[in-house]
Amino acid sequence: MFKKVPHTYVIIFILIVLAAVATWFVPAGEFERQTTTTDSGKKVEQIVPGSFQKVEQSPQTWQITSAFFKGFQKAPGIIAFLLILGGAFWILNETKAIDMGVQTFLNKSSALEKYRIFKAIGVNNLIIICIMTMFSLFGALFGMSEETIAFVAIFVPLAVSMGYDSITGVCLCFLAAGLGFAGCVLNPFTLGIAQDIAGIKMFSGIEYRIIVWFIITSIGIAFVLWYANKVKRNPQSSIMYSEDEYWRRNKETAATLQAIPASKTCKAAYFLALAVQVGFCVWTQSLMLIITTVLFAALGFLMLRKSMQMFSLSVLVFTIVYLVEGVMGFDWGFEQIAALFFTMAIISGMALGKNASEIAKLFIAGAKDMLSAALVVGLASGIIVILEDGKIIDTFLASLSATISGSGKVGALTIMYAFQSLLNAIITSGTAKAAMLMPMFAEIANMCDISLQAAVTAFHIGDGFTNLITPTSGVLIAVLGLAKIPYAKWVKFSWKFILAMVVLGWALLLPTLFLSLPDF
Repeated sequence: MFKKVPHTYVIIFILIVLAAVATWFVPAGEFERQTTTTDSGKKVEQIVPGSFQKVEQSPQTWQITSAFFKGFQKAPGIIAFLLILGGAFWILNETKAIDMGVQTFLNKSSALEKYRIFKAIGVNNLIIICIMTMFSLFGALFGMSEETIAFVAIFVPLAVSMGYDSITGVCLCFLAAGLGFAGCVLNPFTLGIAQDIAGIKMFSGIEYRIIVWFIITSIGIAFVLWYANKVKRNPQSSIMYSEDEYWRRNKETAATLQAIPASKTCKAAYFLALAVQVGFCVWTQSLMLIITTVLFAALGFLMLRKSMQMFSLSVLVFTIVYLVEGVMGFDWGFEQIAALFFTMAIISGMALGKNASEIAKLFIAGAKDMLSAALVVGLASGIIVILEDGKIIDTFLASLSATISGSGKVGALTIMYAFQSLLNAIITSGTAKAAMLMPMFAEIANMCDISLQAAVTAFHIGDGFTNLITPTSGVLIAVLGLAKIPYAKWVKFSWKFILAMVVLGWALLLPTLFLSLPDF
């Protein structure tokens, strides 16, 4: 069946052509926009409600062939990040640190089966629950999205080694973070900005949002547990069974790995990593980073005495710790995270005993391996380029406003939620959508006697689920590329679940209309 499914590039190019066709028939129009500064100090470009005007039609023709190029121009950050990440993990994989770490983790966790409570629950089930809960919290608290790309290289081998498949590994981090993103308890990048623009207290209504997050996350974990255990009972039932041979080969070699003593170059890598962290602590004067550096100094030294692989694994662990601390404490973006993983690449290469030229060659090999995913990101961004250049995005927004008028409370909230869910296929940035839609949503909510908090809730729940399947999501394409999962197979696996979650999201909006909830 899947042999008949077009290549991901073909699917996306067809969408580009359809977008270009739409620019011939959908009337062109534009809203006026104004740049404002939110209470949190972030500058956002907002639509001026009621300012829509028709403009000269701008049908796209030959531009479909330049959309690939302009797509690269539109998403250079994530493309560069992918290439750097590919190079960094290629070098890390050469150390076999992840393979050894996964094997050690499984050996230790299997020992828990002797305890009755763990045997009843199932150690593997407990691992899935803990990991997914953690990543869902990350998505709900600080909007983890792009950061999940880095975790795929860890959790896919772990899932396959546990007897599951690569899809399960992606669900552990990417799907879980996406579910948390929809729950959106304290996410400053979507919820915070949306509430700020709507003129309501930032992060108010948290009580009901916690309930929403809990329901969404619990159902998501239950679904992944069901799927993972189905695959474990019959591995060939996985649609990724043949492709996962790549990961299974790694699993077989991991069991026979021998620890390699740390060389002088590896020890030099330890002191270099420590020096970099000390310098960072002096620069930031952050107590949190000082504690992390002290922990690395102690744990890194202990791992250095064990083996080169265990030291390299400690470098990965602390890279992830710094990633979380940087995103939460210092508002890091792609540039800083890319710099972090580039540093990890150099340290890992030194630990492996490679010279500068050898490290460069390994890095290039990893970037080549990630090139296909990077190309897809550029191509997918071309869809948005066509719609923007054709000046029809604002026409859809104006139509939304007109449709909602007079549709009643339930109808208005439903249309807002549905439109936000569909808009994810065009604009994947939550911050950009908040700035674009919330002025309009706020105006519509006042017209229809809907609380502003309910409008914000429709926005942030709608911003979550469809991002997990739309081909224009650079993060999704990057995750699938790293996990070596064809886009068509991800759709085959996920569409029914995501559709069910979209319906659930709509059901969770209804209490905001009919119940007396705090701050609603």
